Amino acid sequence: MRGSIRLPLTLGIALGLLAVALAVAWNVVVVTGLGSVAERLSALHWVLLVLGSLFFALLLAGLVLLCAWLVREMRQSQRQQAFLDAVTHEMKTPLASLRLYVETLHLRDPGPERRAEFLGHMREDVERLERTVDQVLAAARAAARARRPRREPIELRPLLAECVREMRERYRLGPAALRLEIEGEPVALAQADELALVFRNLIDNAVKYSGASVDVRVAASAADEGQVRVVIEDRGVGIPREELRRIFQPFYRAGLDVQRRVKGLGLGLFIVRFLVRRQGGRVAATSEGPGHGSRFDVRLRAAPPARASLRAALEPHAEHPGR
Repeated sequence: MRGSIRLPLTLGIALGLLAVALAVAWNVVVVTGLGSVAERLSALHWVLLVLGSLFFALLLAGLVLLCAWLVREMRQSQRQQAFLDAVTHEMKTPLASLRLYVETLHLRDPGPERRAEFLGHMREDVERLERTVDQVLAAARAAARARRPRREPIELRPLLAECVREMRERYRLGPAALRLEIEGEPVALAQADELALVFRNLIDNAVKYSGASVDVRVAASAADEGQVRVVIEDRGVGIPREELRRIFQPFYRAGLDVQRRVKGLGLGLFIVRFLVRRQGGRVAATSEGPGHGSRFDVRLRAAPPARASLRAALEPHAEHPGR
């Protein structure tokens, strides 16, 4: 991918530098090298010379911007092609597996134990398809700039506990591999389903990019300035520092080696940033480099104490309306 971009980028830079060198040399020759000619230049000639140099500079700036735009479009096209390939893989693989299990069950009865095993695999394939569709739909909503969500007080302890439980079951992890640490009872002002998608994406990424030894920590606490803070930290493959600013772009996936080992659509972090901003918060990524893990810091607005207390008081009545 980068090799195909490097050639036009290098060629554009070389041609731009050559044009600048020729323009500077021409002006130096006219003004200083030909003294007698310079003395005979009238004011009109000097005005034309200055305007010509200015227009040349504008033309050169336009060419540089055009080159940068073309390179960006090439990168976007390549990322979209990689996304289409990933979507095709993420959908065809579970569909092929489902077809195989269905045909096996249709042709013969494998017995109760094998049937239960087949059904378990089929459920995993359906969940994988559902996650892929959810990611694509969330990215489509992000591209469409959907209207702001209706925010309400969300207790982070049960929300994060459910996300952690789901990931432990999906990847068959123990409590030591995926830890949850919560200080106090932080309450965010957000939309519950979108916030759950944010944390599922971040925890899923942390687990997938941890390698063979999973060590992920999910921590939540109250922060200053009326905010709550959620940190998802792993000790996995890490992120090169020069790529930290690009990992939230759509279809972007860091590192070719990582792409070969870990399957994905390149949409998870793009969706995370979009949804966090929709909640009025912000997300930042830090890493010491490859092999040193990564850390994602999510800041959200804290719910006002009065609204949080009112929600807590109403929840039992909502669960038991007859009482």
